[in-house]
Amino acid sequence: MPDAPVIVADVPGSFAHGVLAARHPALIRAVREAFPYGPAQLRALDALLTAATEGVIAPLGTEDDERWAAWGARDQVGRSWFEAPFLWSESYFYRVLLEAVGYFGPGAWQGVDPFRPFKLAELDSPETDEELAALDRLPEQPLDEQARALLHGSLWGNRADLGFRLSATGSPTAAGRLVADDGEAFWSLLPADTLCLVADNAGRELIPDLLLTDHLLHHGRVRRAVLQVKTHPYYISDATTADVVDAVRRLVGAQGAAAGAGERLWTAMTEGRLQIRAHPFSCAPLPYAEMPDELRAEFAAADLTIFKGDLNYRRLVGDRLYPPTTPFAEVTAYFPGPVAALRTLKSDVIVGLDASMEAALDAAEGRRWRTSGAHALIQVRA
Repeated sequence: MPDAPVIVADVPGSFAHGVLAARHPALIRAVREAFPYGPAQLRALDALLTAATEGVIAPLGTEDDERWAAWGARDQVGRSWFEAPFLWSESYFYRVLLEAVGYFGPGAWQGVDPFRPFKLAELDSPETDEELAALDRLPEQPLDEQARALLHGSLWGNRADLGFRLSATGSPTAAGRLVADDGEAFWSLLPADTLCLVADNAGRELIPDLLLTDHLLHHGRVRRAVLQVKTHPYYISDATTADVVDAVRRLVGAQGAAAGAGERLWTAMTEGRLQIRAHPFSCAPLPYAEMPDELRAEFAAADLTIFKGDLNYRRLVGDRLYPPTTPFAEVTAYFPGPVAALRTLKSDVIVGLDASMEAALDAAEGRRWRTSGAHALIQVRA
């Protein structure tokens, strides 16, 4: 990969610093209020709040310490959270939070997703109802226009991010701007035998991802789809297998075109045409350039892999302060097959822009365009 500084959170006022200093404390407070956790769990959450904002990184004290040691914990234990690489410290925060609430057990709270109430509330929101009802108008459009509308629905659905809303001043509602658009290159890679989609968030973002997948399967643009999700709750809204099932059930229980899509997705899962995968590396604090061989082989078996969302983009290209004009193909050259990124911009990492676009964005918005969620990109490396 090109040499560029790894992002850390030690600069007050930076996006990364704001996540650790403001978003994470807000999340701890929200989790405390979402469940009637007992005194031990509440004390552990309070200890995490203090450590993450004022203290240093400590070992988990569990069997998972060995895995995290392999993922770089030996280099980070004893350092301020703000001095560790941002991707690493952010990921480790969520692992410690799960430990605090007893997710990994043993005990009665084992396997209870601390973010589930937020995910379900979003899935059952009036906004979701409105978006699903809009599907009934889609068949009025030519087939190619339907496909493009669903691709952009998946792209802009990435704004439905619970973690982003914890620190944003307001959810962006105006039509956004594509700062890079490889849409035609994307469609040129289809039809294909196998599509892999690396999912990002659950709820209102996962719904349009599933609708795009259904369309591609239903109309023969792909024969088989693989949905890569997280092995356990990760960040506040990242999708797990349970979240996929919740989303498909939401579609099946809807009306009109949404219900038809849900029924087709359910059938595709039972027939093996839509498969769910959850590899432990999905929750690693590392870029995909360091993926293990067995995961590399899974991606190599796909004709096209789509990385959805901001976190997956950071892991696909590397969480570094690249010059924005760094070619997307250059930083993804390691990936073992054609790859596409669908992402709304909610962090500092960006590659693949032309110089005129970068200059125009900087002149209009300073650095805010990188993190506001008001802009998006479709990037492809065939």
